[in-house]
Amino acid sequence: MDETQRRGRRIMMSGAEVDAFLREQRTCRVATVSPDGRPHVGALWFAWDGSSLWLYSITRSRRWADLRKDPRISVVVDAGESYDELRGVELSGSAVFVGEAPRTGEPCPELAEAERIFPVKNFGIEEMPHDGRHAWIRLTPDTVVSWDFRKI
Repeated sequence: MDETQRRGRRIMMSGAEVDAFLREQRTCRVATVSPDGRPHVGALWFAWDGSSLWLYSITRSRRWADLRKDPRISVVVDAGESYDELRGVELSGSAVFVGEAPRTGEPCPELAEAERIFPVKNFGIEEMPHDGRHAWIRLTPDTVVSWDFRKI
């Protein structure tokens, strides 16, 4: 992951701050590119494993269709109500589909960590529920940009 950030060095988060922030937040905004070139943005819950962002997406969604045609993806996770408490992280790279689609729970060692983190963080349960409509997308970012206006 390229952690260099040209603008806003004074307010950028450290690697440890980015990691802690992504582990505590629940909702992200996922941007994809539609076949006609238009951006599409939607909110989604996620899991962060320390190096990759894991998205559990509906396989019949516009997001899924866009990423099947063009894997470029950007995700923003942000928090804060007033200007002086705004903070966030933007992660960009290529989406990778992992496991069967839709996910039924077939053994997949690559999903073990994501399926351990996601249900505890987002549902407060230990076992990953599989509804036959969702599947996993992994974003291991090429670029990470962060900001924390509390540092101003």
